[in-house]
Amino acid sequence: MMTEPLLKVDNLSVGFPSKTGVVQAVTDASFEIHPGEVLAVVGESGSGKSVTALAVMRLHPKSAIITGDILFDGNDLLTVSEPEMRAIRGRDIAMIFQDPMTALNPVFSVGHQIVEAIRLHSDLSKQEAWSKAIDLLDLVGVPEPKRRASQYPHEYSGGMRQRAMIAMAISNDPKLLIADEPTTALDVTVQAQVMEVLHDVKDATGSAIMLITHDLGLVAGSADRVQVMYASRLFETGGVDEVFYESRNPYTRALLDSIPDLDVNKDRLDPIPGNPPSLLNPPSGCPFRPRCLMAIDQCADEVPQLTEVDGHHASRCHRIDDLKPVEVKS
Repeated sequence: MMTEPLLKVDNLSVGFPSKTGVVQAVTDASFEIHPGEVLAVVGESGSGKSVTALAVMRLHPKSAIITGDILFDGNDLLTVSEPEMRAIRGRDIAMIFQDPMTALNPVFSVGHQIVEAIRLHSDLSKQEAWSKAIDLLDLVGVPEPKRRASQYPHEYSGGMRQRAMIAMAISNDPKLLIADEPTTALDVTVQAQVMEVLHDVKDATGSAIMLITHDLGLVAGSADRVQVMYASRLFETGGVDEVFYESRNPYTRALLDSIPDLDVNKDRLDPIPGNPPSLLNPPSGCPFRPRCLMAIDQCADEVPQLTEVDGHHASRCHRIDDLKPVEVKS
């Protein structure tokens, strides 16, 4: 029997006012994350995946227009006071940001910054927190952690900085880790090492992970469930095998077809034609319609609903019944 959700998001919409109107970054997103699972959120740049994560952390600008509910461990994160939210951030929910070089303070040692994160949510002394910081660096695979703790961010490699960010994020044993493109700009070997660290941390602490990424290859070997976003909306959700091998959505299939496959002899990749639509002035009906090879007249008239396919597998498409559940990748 499935456990109660740790995070439950209902009909979340996030808009940003501009001089020419409201940029709708997230539209009616609903999903759950359960304890100990990895949920991957994938999509092209501008799809709304990072904005969704920032809304959960309540790190959006004050001008943002937000509706819906974000329930975490019994608390509505959109209505709790700012002091309560500050206590939840870092202690119960932690975020690993995309670029550790800008997230880490260059004028303080890495160990000092981890100590500050620890002491913000605990009563440990500086000496106790320093000892814990060294243990955390050791846990995430930083070599010579005692010496490395006294070094500064610029003295770390890209992979080591990301490990340090993970150590800081898990310093207070959060229930939910949000990893926003945690392997961007890292080579393939280091990417695999960072993801292995995240999984080791999950297994050791029982944390749930919300993985934000555009890398479908990363998702295949790391996630339990996946949701695909396009132009601010969830387009397909389900288990990794369901979405990757039995996709019932033209956008998801197009994404998968654009991935290099060493087992298939192809002279060129199959890019998705066109560009994502403007979030300020989206097309009528389905936002993927201008790029979709399966579009019909109905697609121009109404936005398709997110419809259950089977169990926890759902897709947003008027032509679900025309998409046979066959593997799109061997």
